[in-house]
Amino acid sequence: MTKQKPRLVIGWREWVELPTLCRSPIKAKVDTGARTSSLHAFGLHISGTGNSKIATFEIQPTQRSAAGAQHVSYPVKGFRTVRSSNGRDEKRPVIVVPVRLGGLTWPIEVTLTSRDQMGFRMLLGRSATKRRFVIDPGRSYILSRP
Repeated sequence: MTKQKPRLVIGWREWVELPTLCRSPIKAKVDTGARTSSLHAFGLHISGTGNSKIATFEIQPTQRSAAGAQHVSYPVKGFRTVRSSNGRDEKRPVIVVPVRLGGLTWPIEVTLTSRDQMGFRMLLGRSATKRRFVIDPGRSYILSRP
C-alpha cells in the first residue's frame, strides 16, 4: 500500500504567481467547475504560421486597474474550444506556463480570453489543482495574502 502525501488546503480564491508572464501576483478564483485554467488577456493577437504561433497580449494583474500591466509574447501550444459561463463555445489559444502557489511551482495549461466582465483576472481550473490541493470553499487566501 502506497502512502499518499498530504495535500495542502487552499481557499476558493488565492493569489497565484505566473513568473514567466508577470512580476505581480494575480488574484485567482479556484474553480472546480472549470477543467482548464483561464487568464484575461488584453488586446490578444495571434501571429505566426503552422505550429509556430505566438500570442501577444497584455496582462493587468489588478482588477479594474492598469497598474503593473505587462506586455507579453508567449508560444501557443494549440487551441481549445471552451464553453464559457454564458453558455457559448469559444475557440481559445492555450499556453503552458509555470504557476506558483503555496511554495509549489508546476506547469499548467491556460486558455487566453477576455474576462472583462468577470470578477477575477484568472480562473485556476481543476486540472491545475488535481492531486495537489484540497479546496475549502468557505475560506480565502489560505496560502497567499492579498
